[in-house]
Amino acid sequence: MANITASDVMKLRQMTGVSMMECKKALVKTEGDYDAAVKLLRELGAAVSAKRAEKTAKEGLVFAKLCPCGSKIAIVEVNCETDFVANSADFKAFVDKVADAVLDGETDLEGKLAEEKKALIAKVGEKVEIRRGEKLELQGTGVLRSYIHMGGKAGTIVEVGFGKPETAEAPEFQQLVKDVTLQITSAEPRWLDRTQVPQDVVDAEMEINAKKLEAEQAEKGGKPKPPEILKKIAMGQIGKFYADACLVDQAFVKNAPGEKATVAQVVAGVAKKLGDEIAVRRFVRYSLGA
Repeated sequence: MANITASDVMKLRQMTGVSMMECKKALVKTEGDYDAAVKLLRELGAAVSAKRAEKTAKEGLVFAKLCPCGSKIAIVEVNCETDFVANSADFKAFVDKVADAVLDGETDLEGKLAEEKKALIAKVGEKVEIRRGEKLELQGTGVLRSYIHMGGKAGTIVEVGFGKPETAEAPEFQQLVKDVTLQITSAEPRWLDRTQVPQDVVDAEMEINAKKLEAEQAEKGGKPKPPEILKKIAMGQIGKFYADACLVDQAFVKNAPGEKATVAQVVAGVAKKLGDEIAVRRFVRYSLGA
């Protein structure tokens, strides 16, 4: 039987990241053969993964990463079972690798990071899932930015375009971009503007509004309004839906009491001040588990 020392166990732990106890068990079983022990620990990772397969991974992190050149940005969501593991250095390091893979254009994240995922599962003893990832690449002159809320519970990546190069360094522009990412993360718009809302969604909202009006008419009594009048009123009320669902139509989150500026108006105001054209082009928002 091989003489397994504490330094042997520590060496294997440094190689694999697995707990000291599991490393010692692996070395004992393989009689001190490091390569065989590493293989055994990888199999352990697969076994733990299978054991945890039925568990629910509701915790985790939403994470964003900008490439050094600033031309690409990624947002990912990786899930685990507990908040304790989500906040661990090992889990965060794995999430960072997932973001790197998305930045590199990888589409099969589970396949690409299979071994790293097995090793993480063996170490933390929880189910881990790479739920999703998305990338934005800069189109034309502009910037890519992100905002992560509550330590990874929600996050946003956004592309904001402009015309003049000096706009990027203007404090007003930098604050605007920061405010837009905060707006998206907190106000949860579903679309950028009205042109992106599918027609079937608009039709459904119109029908809901019309039925509410009919119900209100019935409660009040009297002669009911003709269908064409109800339709016109319903169309007028659709603006409330857009004000909630479309970013540019939303009330700006930093409005002072009594102010009613929309995001579109705030963007236009900064553009006018800087003598440039500024536009929010695209965004992606993730909320943990949603």
